[in-house]
Amino acid sequence: MKKADIADTLFDRVGISRKESIEILEMTLKLIKESLREGEEVKIASFGNFVIRSKKERKGRNPKTGQKIGITPRKVVSFQPSHEFKKQVAH
Repeated sequence: MKKADIADTLFDRVGISRKESIEILEMTLKLIKESLREGEEVKIASFGNFVIRSKKERKGRNPKTGQKIGITPRKVVSFQPSHEFKKQVAH
């Protein structure tokens, strides 16, 4: 499913205009990104949590050449699905 598909589903099920459904989706995603950028967790009940994790510097290997390289420390976004979400997907 793509972002456009989600906006179309909002349009069909909620009865708002396509333009409004796209704006609502864009605003929602923007709020999630801004919150994560500020270091906040994003918790959506019955769906899951988005969190920022810090990864330490580590040694890696270039798969083409086999040469050892250093991988710099960085932050990554992690999603942890809720138990409810896991149950629904498993069935």
